[in-house]
Amino acid sequence: MADAFYAPLGEERYAATEHTSGPWAPGAQHFGPPSALLVRGLERIEAPHPSLLARVTVEILGPAPVAELDQRSWVERPGRSVELLQSELSAAGRVVARASAWRIATTGTEAVATDAGPLLPSAEAGTETAFPDDWAGGYLQAIEWRAVRGGISAPGPAAVWGRQRIPLVDGEEPTGLQRLFAIADSGNGVSHFLPARDWWFINSELTVHLRREPEGEWMGLDAVTLVGPHGIGTATSTLHDGSGPVGTGAQALLVRPRQAGGE
Repeated sequence: MADAFYAPLGEERYAATEHTSGPWAPGAQHFGPPSALLVRGLERIEAPHPSLLARVTVEILGPAPVAELDQRSWVERPGRSVELLQSELSAAGRVVARASAWRIATTGTEAVATDAGPLLPSAEAGTETAFPDDWAGGYLQAIEWRAVRGGISAPGPAAVWGRQRIPLVDGEEPTGLQRLFAIADSGNGVSHFLPARDWWFINSELTVHLRREPEGEWMGLDAVTLVGPHGIGTATSTLHDGSGPVGTGAQALLVRPRQAGGE
């Protein structure tokens, strides 16, 4: 097994390793690594001019098995200033996830840039933390977690830093954006308040809005989960790198007792 989330097989095919496995079902990936792989596909689409991804939405169309994945990426709507990009992952001929992204041409707005918001305490100042013992999956151990407010082993809102212990794709150094998306899908887990052994709180999508590209290895989540009266919830996160907030993340959640089923 490659010491990475994915082993490249050539021609946009990847073998998911056990490091991608998540807590919800045996043999299914946590959607942090697939989200990062989708972003990698978007980043590899040639840009005609300097530009950045401003919004990425990952639609989860079904469980992603810990198995081989096929990827394809394309420009859905070209443009001089704004382009719509798409990338999708398939397993055994079934599309399991699709990402859409608005890519915007960059200009110099340093003179009018606003304050991004309060800084989190640094990862170095944080306390090592871990998910509850009954949360299984290789992904949770493949990330080094440090809490600066609350903690992922305890229920409620939390602010944590995460750093990949392994690459996204074997033999490659992840970009800052890939590192961010490998963590961003954990907002609902970081801020959980329901016991995972008794409840589903699974996200059907992840939407991230960005103001700049993240940098460095440590990515931060300042996350909170809220649940309504009819089985629907939201997990929202302010996303950080070492220099401060870089954007926001949001997840729509299916919330129900485990005995009621997962879909």
